[in-house]
Amino acid sequence: MKNIPYGRQHIDATDVQAVEEVLASEWLTQGPQVGNFEQAVAYYCGARYAAAFNSATSALHVACLAAGVGAGDVVWTVPNTFVASANCALYCCAGVDFVDIDARTYNMDADKLADKLASCRKNNAKLPKAVVVVDFSGQPCDLAKIRKLADEYGFTFIEDASHAIGATYENGKVGDCAYADMTVFSFHPVKIITTGEGGMITVNDDRLQEKIVLLRSHGITRDASLMEGETHGAWYYQQIGLGFNYRMTDMQAALGESQMRRIDSFLARRRQLARQYDEKLQDLPLVTPYVAGNVQSAWHLYVVLLKDGAARKRVFDRMRSAGIMVNVHYIPVHTQQYYKKLGFAAGMFPVAEEYYDKCLSLPMYYGLTDDEQDYVVKTLAEILR
Repeated sequence: MKNIPYGRQHIDATDVQAVEEVLASEWLTQGPQVGNFEQAVAYYCGARYAAAFNSATSALHVACLAAGVGAGDVVWTVPNTFVASANCALYCCAGVDFVDIDARTYNMDADKLADKLASCRKNNAKLPKAVVVVDFSGQPCDLAKIRKLADEYGFTFIEDASHAIGATYENGKVGDCAYADMTVFSFHPVKIITTGEGGMITVNDDRLQEKIVLLRSHGITRDASLMEGETHGAWYYQQIGLGFNYRMTDMQAALGESQMRRIDSFLARRRQLARQYDEKLQDLPLVTPYVAGNVQSAWHLYVVLLKDGAARKRVFDRMRSAGIMVNVHYIPVHTQQYYKKLGFAAGMFPVAEEYYDKCLSLPMYYGLTDDEQDYVVKTLAEILR
């Protein structure tokens, strides 16, 4: 029986060698390889700085803290995402609210964001301290429009690009922070590149970078210019804020840097698979993904919408019975039990809910062969017909 996951890492001999070299070195935790990986990502994206984390969830938490999010504030995000995009605000003792998605891109609807902001201003309601947008499936949001809204309404623009390293918007790469104040990436095994677990924040602002690095490592510094009084010597450090142990290890960073050397080939194959899906699925009763004309998706996910949403569970179960591990991305965050206790309810964000009722993620990863993709399409066609 076949076993085709919806996503899978690709590890080769050069990755293994990179990690083995760290295991034989003097450093296992945060050492020189972390800096090398950060430089590789910053250079690739075109950002001034990059800071590595033990997960993208940790990175989102720190991004909110660096934005000054705290008790009494509110952060807006989208319902169509993994819960971490909303939880990061709660970690800061802030409130959360949502903006519905665009029916074509499944990203935050920038027009709905504009309307909600205008309504808050008109009614003297609390405006968001930060807005976390999500580049769903690898397709960038309407970054230029959201940047204009950030400037007009004064919120910090955090781009959750966990799906989107290597994606492009207009003439720049996601992560260059030409529009967002901070961009967060994920390196979970099903993402474009992997460090096992891991995340990254890219940023151009010196002040934000200083906060990010401080918060990542217990709030301690060895920089004498940031300390009170004189340093006692080379061993000395001071805790000048309340931070966390969110550091990445050198083992993870070595794997990530090795993977970065092949990121363009990873992306090229994903884009080829997406084109082939578009062609092979065009006669089936479903909707293939829409991609805006001014972007290139990284294609972390390939999500179709079934025209008959009532059939989704049957299709899901039969595909899995055939050894094709399709998945569903995402259950709307506001419908989760925990968020219902915060006052959210079904019906509040109807576009995201309608999307959820029909969506199905098909296998999409670098190592997926053409024969395996043909089997996925053939099986799906047989079930739908």
